Amino acid sequence: RPSESVRRLAYLNAALETGIANPLDAALVAMGAAAKLSVSGVTKIDEIPYDFQRRRLTIVLEQKGERLLATKGAFAEVLTICTSIAAPDGDTALTEARRGELEKFFQAKGEDGFRVLALATKQVKAKSDYTQQDENGLTFAGFLLFLDPPKDTAAEALAGLRQAGIVTKVISGDNRHVTAHVARAVGLDPEAMLTGQEIAAMSEEALWHRAPRTDLFVEIEPQQKERIVRALQKTGHVVGYLGDGINDAPALHAADIGISVDGAVDVARESADIVLLKPDLGVLRQGVEDGRRTFANTLKYISISISSNFGNMISMALATPLLPFLPMLPKQILLNNLLADFPALAISTDRVDPEQLKRPQGWDIHYVGRFMLVFGIAGSAFDFLTFGVLLLIFHAGDQLFHTGWFVVNLISQLVVLLVLRTKRMAWRSRSSPLLLAIMATVVAVTLLLPYSGPIAAVFGLQPLTARELAASLAIVVTYVATTELIKHWFYRRFARSRRGRAPTAAHD
Repeated sequence: RPSESVRRLAYLNAALETGIANPLDAALVAMGAAAKLSVSGVTKIDEIPYDFQRRRLTIVLEQKGERLLATKGAFAEVLTICTSIAAPDGDTALTEARRGELEKFFQAKGEDGFRVLALATKQVKAKSDYTQQDENGLTFAGFLLFLDPPKDTAAEALAGLRQAGIVTKVISGDNRHVTAHVARAVGLDPEAMLTGQEIAAMSEEALWHRAPRTDLFVEIEPQQKERIVRALQKTGHVVGYLGDGINDAPALHAADIGISVDGAVDVARESADIVLLKPDLGVLRQGVEDGRRTFANTLKYISISISSNFGNMISMALATPLLPFLPMLPKQILLNNLLADFPALAISTDRVDPEQLKRPQGWDIHYVGRFMLVFGIAGSAFDFLTFGVLLLIFHAGDQLFHTGWFVVNLISQLVVLLVLRTKRMAWRSRSSPLLLAIMATVVAVTLLLPYSGPIAAVFGLQPLTARELAASLAIVVTYVATTELIKHWFYRRFARSRRGRAPTAAHD
């Protein structure tokens, strides 16, 4: 039954305590304020602060000349110090049968989704100070029920993380019943559970085996949180830990990615790598997608740029001793690099194929090296095809040679970027509008440069005839088509599937 005396004692305990601030005490104080309760007429004598072993908080107060010890905390820890129970007709002995009734009530409310604390009291004699030894022989006064349902968006957010290859685990000091209820509500497996007591009895090797297969870690002591994180890391998982309390600091520090929220205690925020300004799990999913998109585009830039530079280096190194002139003048090389850099920088805005966002990606220097060799050599081969056409068909002198290779080399770099930016066929993967716009602009500038009069003269370029231009564009089209074929062969034959380790988001 609802009890005004239990409500008032809970309010006084929460309002007078001076330890670690927590949402449960804040809820009790708000409840008392709404019921117009106050601490007037009550004097606080002493406080036995909360700790994570006792899991209870005691306030000694005086009212009307009598001293009363009021303790609230976790149900099991409060029940162990009680020897009697409050009843309408007076306190009675707390028999095993009554204890069983209390435990059934506690379990039933937990399964309904309530967080349950217990409240106990005891009349005490006046003395100078009170200690933990005074917490004995108390009378069980009643229960405190708190309803803290998950957000409506929580299940959707966790499903989104799961689709991204991220396993979510709950690590909580709460009892198994309420944690299982919350887990069920957000789509986690309530049967895949380990308790703090079970973990305490496990060897490290046993925990390494069980932790990846467990969704819920319940009734956990603070030091066990770090142990769970390290067990997951030991079995090859990348662990993100989300916590906001003082007891989360060690786990936040141990995790690969420590995540906290703006309203967390100072030590949790300082221990975290990332602080969320919005308390929403959907932000995590968005952050993961943005990170994977950024990584994918960065890898595109590195792979495409290094293969292009490698191919140009081979072409310059081999052609220079064979020609009576430089294959390309220094100022032409600088202009080529400048113009090619604009679309390359726009890769940061590029779209990423959905399959690249489904799994975490890892840095693989062997992949980059193979990519550089295969596509760099392919590019160099077409450079030599260009050299052959210019020298053998058009009998080019130095200025025509410079102009022809400048146009073919630069346009090839730009257009082939559309092919190499995706593992799909180029026409089945949409690139960003900005990338396309910049690329089209630079291609147009490249085609117009030889006909720009004084500007062309500055860079040592000359106009191309229709036949020379057509041959140059034919080489570009052939190169792009060949690169598309080589790309599919490369990903089938050489590009080792980089199976990133699925990160685990451990959430308290």
